Amino acid sequence: MSSAADNNKNASTRPSNYGETRLSLEERGAAPRLIQSVERALLLLETLAEHDGPLLLNELARNVNLNVSTCHHLLATLVARGYVLHGGRNRGYMLSSKLRELAEMADREVDILDFVRADLEKLNANLRESVQMAVLRGSALVTQVRYGSMMPTHVEPDEIKKMRAAHATATGKAILAWLPEAEMARVVSDNGLTAFTPNTITTLSGLIEELRLVRRSGFAIDEEELEENVICYGAALRDGAGAVIGSISCSIPKSRATPDYRTHIARSVVRCAQDLSDRLRVGR
Repeated sequence: MSSAADNNKNASTRPSNYGETRLSLEERGAAPRLIQSVERALLLLETLAEHDGPLLLNELARNVNLNVSTCHHLLATLVARGYVLHGGRNRGYMLSSKLRELAEMADREVDILDFVRADLEKLNANLRESVQMAVLRGSALVTQVRYGSMMPTHVEPDEIKKMRAAHATATGKAILAWLPEAEMARVVSDNGLTAFTPNTITTLSGLIEELRLVRRSGFAIDEEELEENVICYGAALRDGAGAVIGSISCSIPKSRATPDYRTHIARSVVRCAQDLSDRLRVGR
């Protein structure tokens, strides 16, 4: 783990009032800034979806009102990412099955969410602390459901910041620990190892060691690594084949984090994750 000085040196340059600035723009009704290349790529996908067969480059360019060169570069990117198939110069372009696979994956996540909701509600009621379930979508850590704390002193997570902070969260580390090494390295490469607090792990070697401890103990800890004065415990959620599909966690203020309470939280989270995973394996 890097020193506090190293962490401070690598701290995020995002301004502290980022959330406030974004909110004020929304409140004023400012028009969102659209990314032209994204719009054009989506238009190409929509155009291909409207046709039964492949379209040649010139036909596509004419349909979306783009010059051939721009259209070719966008299509090359979509082909490289697996969303479009290229049959050759004289056979044209057509959609792959990837969009359908993504839709099926989203449906599966909804099914899993319905499956775990009652257990998370029960965990929230028993602990009276904030509990959540998260998944990795690409390289982003996405909270699927969260039940807030019922205690007078509670913590409110910054979900935007958490999306790129798998290395600094219990939910993220509980997933990263069980990914193939190449996949874990890709997530880290995409997101970086931003220092959110002096406790954040900001070196790959430090993270690898931390993930080894997660595998050994069966749960992950965020020890004031994303937010100061916030402790979080997380455990992996597995599907019927044993693959990690997400994680659940519980966040508590440091003021309540006595050794006995930490043990109680960790055991409760692990037990809930294990019960859910066991039922997913047998299809109940």
